[in-house]
Amino acid sequence: MVERRTGADDGGREPESWTVAGHLPPGAPDFVYVPVRVPAGVRRIDVVCRYERPDVPPGTPGNALDLGLFDERGTGPEGFRGWSGGARDRFSVGAGEATPGYLAGPVNAGTWHVCLGPYTVAPDGLPYELTVTLTYGPPGPAPARVFPPERAAGRGRAWYRGDCHLHTVHSDGARTPAEVAAAARSAGLDFIVTTEHNTPAGHGAWAGLWSDDLLVLCGTEVTTRNGHLLALGTDPGTFTDWRRRARDRAHGEPDAALARHIRRAGGIAVPAHPFAACLGCSWRFGYAHADAVEVWNGPWTPDDEAALAAWSGMLHARPDGRRLPAMGNSDAHREPQAVGHPQTVVLADGLTRRAVLDALTAGRSYLAESAAVTLALTASAGGRDAGIGDDLTAPPTEPVTVRVDVAGVPHGDVRFVTDQGVVLRHALPASGSGTVTWRTTTAAAAHVRAEVRHPPSRPELPGPMAGMTNPVFLNEGPAR
Repeated sequence: MVERRTGADDGGREPESWTVAGHLPPGAPDFVYVPVRVPAGVRRIDVVCRYERPDVPPGTPGNALDLGLFDERGTGPEGFRGWSGGARDRFSVGAGEATPGYLAGPVNAGTWHVCLGPYTVAPDGLPYELTVTLTYGPPGPAPARVFPPERAAGRGRAWYRGDCHLHTVHSDGARTPAEVAAAARSAGLDFIVTTEHNTPAGHGAWAGLWSDDLLVLCGTEVTTRNGHLLALGTDPGTFTDWRRRARDRAHGEPDAALARHIRRAGGIAVPAHPFAACLGCSWRFGYAHADAVEVWNGPWTPDDEAALAAWSGMLHARPDGRRLPAMGNSDAHREPQAVGHPQTVVLADGLTRRAVLDALTAGRSYLAESAAVTLALTASAGGRDAGIGDDLTAPPTEPVTVRVDVAGVPHGDVRFVTDQGVVLRHALPASGSGTVTWRTTTAAAAHVRAEVRHPPSRPELPGPMAGMTNPVFLNEGPAR
């Protein structure tokens, strides 16, 4: 590492700049920390990162470098001051303001660290330069961080529509929080969760954007080298450390540690787009400690089809008997990606943080491509009814009647799916509305759920998903 300095000396009051040059070889550590000595009297730190992007042979990853910052308290969670990943090549941090994704606050004397994350490295390595500028002067007032409230007025116990995977300019999104909030209202949503990559800096950016009809919850997309995890509904300002791999088991299971941390902060842990094709995006940690799983991410793709198949196989497979509900979210970053496509519709006791999270983990929910789609699934036996996420117990041979009511999917293909697979299909009319019933027993089916798909583009393929429910679980009970 080579350092070149210009400007005033440490005791001067003019801005001081210097450049640090380095080279990261293939196989470099996941994260490299470049020390920056900050003397007393600094009010702002500016960092510009440049690195070479040489041409590489087809199929060979080129150079891509992530960027973040830790302050004088060290490179542990307590020292975190911001993360922009590969979305930015520069940032500023001061007492009064900071680049989106970074935390404004005191610039104390000591050794700070610029965090470099070599996402991919070309065969000849990754040469980089960091230009650091220190500006001296009074720090100025620190901004007051105003966090969203935990509840909105709501409608009591009702179905509420939400999108729990969204990005803004505070990570790699192009929309502002105000634009996301406006898009959420236009999409007919009742709640959203802000989930920037690896930083809680955006939690305080929603002042004035929530209301009686829109609940804004805090969260993070924990972007590890072995998959992405949504930390949903956490306490505002919660930092969740993403610097881990599935193989890092020196101190126990890394996914268990992540889930415990998220739950201690009042949230739930949800693997995101588990079969995404991008490098490091598919989930490699397993599902033993997950509270739900995102099986539908943005417009329906083969990745979602794979996630749906994997989730279906886990509905009765967890050793502890815990159930794994499905979720659908937009992961919208910018136009034309639509906020609320898809969305998760929950039956919650109110429009509050706790009620929404409880409904998600209980599986009292269905997934829909838009607010135009509604689903209602029930199973009935012996005068007893059960809805989505509920249990119905009946003697093994007692008839169970399953019913789904659908609206908003013209010419849709309605399917009942059990632990054996698809057991019934029914075509909807052009109006997109209809009711489909089916009879079974608890001996024949351990659960039943409904899917509604659009007509396929090719006869041998399933059509894109328009809506799907979590299951009603069917349990064998004694004869009455």
